[in-house]
Amino acid sequence: MRKNLIPVSAAVALLFVASARPAHAVSKEIIQLQTQVQQLQDMLQHLQQSNDERMGVLQHLVEQTADSVNRMAQTVNTLQQQIQAQNEAGGKIDQVSSQVQGLHDSVDELRSRIAKMDKNLQDIQSQLQNVNVQPPAVQGAAAQLGQQQPPQAPPQPQAPPVNDLYQSALRDYTSARYDVAVGEFGDVVKYYPQDDLAGNAQFYLGEIAYRKGDYPTAIKNYDAVLEQFPGSPKAPAAQLRKGQAELDSNQRDAGIRDLRSLIQRYPDTPEAAQARSKLNGMGVRTTAPKPSAYRE
Repeated sequence: MRKNLIPVSAAVALLFVASARPAHAVSKEIIQLQTQVQQLQDMLQHLQQSNDERMGVLQHLVEQTADSVNRMAQTVNTLQQQIQAQNEAGGKIDQVSSQVQGLHDSVDELRSRIAKMDKNLQDIQSQLQNVNVQPPAVQGAAAQLGQQQPPQAPPQPQAPPVNDLYQSALRDYTSARYDVAVGEFGDVVKYYPQDDLAGNAQFYLGEIAYRKGDYPTAIKNYDAVLEQFPGSPKAPAAQLRKGQAELDSNQRDAGIRDLRSLIQRYPDTPEAAQARSKLNGMGVRTTAPKPSAYRE
């Protein structure tokens, strides 16, 4: 009988060892995963400190750039006042107005870039904070090694950043590569319709059509600026160019009406000064005459 007990006890011992190995293996994998998570947390903490220092420097640069843009805006305003004074004195201002328009473009672009830089800094800080919160969740998931994560859908292709796309379009426009610029400005309006630069892009679509002599398309794009982006800094220029396109396409009454509307809506702008000069040169009043009462 004792001979029979020996094989039975050996079998029980073997069964115990066999059942203990998987649990030991799982425990070892959990310990390894927890160690890796701890190392990841240490690396993230070091990365957070390094990024905080760099962001402090970037924030200082953004503030300096904003001060420079404000000084440039003051210079542009001074030029606007000088142009208006020259116009009232009967001087020629077309060339100076073009220069001021270019300065306006530069100021608008700088302000937009500063706003995007500040937003990017805030987004990076938020992402780093989210990453620092995620490792404890990884630790909790380490206890469930047998579970599998569902496959994730591949990321969809995205448009280039709005600043890069707009700057590329502007370079192609100034280089007279109009067909390429049309596509790029169109992408700005399509992918970033709420961005401040979308109104600028819509305006330049009108400018390209105007330079090609396609006045109906130009008027359509200028109208889009006025209707969809009424607060855009390009709105006065859009109404001025719309009036000019109407005059060039023999729509005299519509052109006069838009130039008068420009003077009424944006009276202190360089575009309003040009509209007054244009109407005076045509021998037309800058304001619509009031209808006279007629009685028999």
